Amino acid sequence: MADTIGRDEGLKVVTAPKFRKIPKGKVRKHVIDLIVQNEHGVLSRIVTLIAGKGYNIESLSVGETHEKGLSRMTIVVEGDQRVIEQVVKQLRRLISTIKVRDLTDLPHIERELLLVKVNLGSQRAKDEVFRLAQIFGGKIVDVSPSSYTIELSGDGSKISTFIELVKPFGIKEMIRTGKIALKRDFSEAEEEG
Repeated sequence: MADTIGRDEGLKVVTAPKFRKIPKGKVRKHVIDLIVQNEHGVLSRIVTLIAGKGYNIESLSVGETHEKGLSRMTIVVEGDQRVIEQVVKQLRRLISTIKVRDLTDLPHIERELLLVKVNLGSQRAKDEVFRLAQIFGGKIVDVSPSSYTIELSGDGSKISTFIELVKPFGIKEMIRTGKIALKRDFSEAEEEG
């Protein structure tokens, strides 16, 4: 009321203008493939660019390619199509990037690697964990009296399913890589059909 003293009329209520709502696209995880120059600071610049725009990196994997001086990165970022297009455009502007592709809607192969150390309390547990590793195509890469260390590669759902199946035995330690991905090649006949 203090701001109406000396006035005959009361306060006017002003409504904010109505803005058209821009429909958001479907938010999902996108797999972005990059070829970059293998030099000091490239990874830092890429991570800073993406984080600086307020986007979360779900996973990031980097490794050298068969070509000297080049590395391949696979980055998984969550966002709608508009957001991902902006991320890709910004990545293309970096001097050290050679190639940038969003593989999400392209035919591609993706894999993750899991190393997991599973408790073995009894002979029955040993047999069951060994059988699960065989079923999922995993390899036992280290054995101790109380645990197996299993290496398993596959798509994300295969890795997650295996983890859920061995949890009841007790997981001592575990590490899971981020996705790595390559675009699939097709012959011209397959692309036309």
